Amino acid sequence: MPAKKTSIKPLADRVLVKRIEEEKQTKGGIIVPDTAKEKPQQGKVIEVGPGRMTEDGRHIKMEVKKGDKVLFGKYAGTEITVGDEEFLILREDDILAIIA
Repeated sequence: MPAKKTSIKPLADRVLVKRIEEEKQTKGGIIVPDTAKEKPQQGKVIEVGPGRMTEDGRHIKMEVKKGDKVLFGKYAGTEITVGDEEFLILREDDILAIIA
């Protein structure tokens, strides 16, 4: 099934991320209930803004790009819901790493 196109375009140095859910079962076969799980701190970049402008008018290009798998802080960003999907909008500074 093809991925839905989102109608959200982040501004400046903001990034739209879809959280990547962790497995519900451990390697040992233990099933972790939803109430015991923390929200994942990694996700896939869905859209990126154009980058930020400095005070002297220079444009700073974004380091992350659409499709990157990223790691972000536990309390970073703002959660939003579009239709039945949940996303996170965060600043590029809130992204800790790009996962290879």
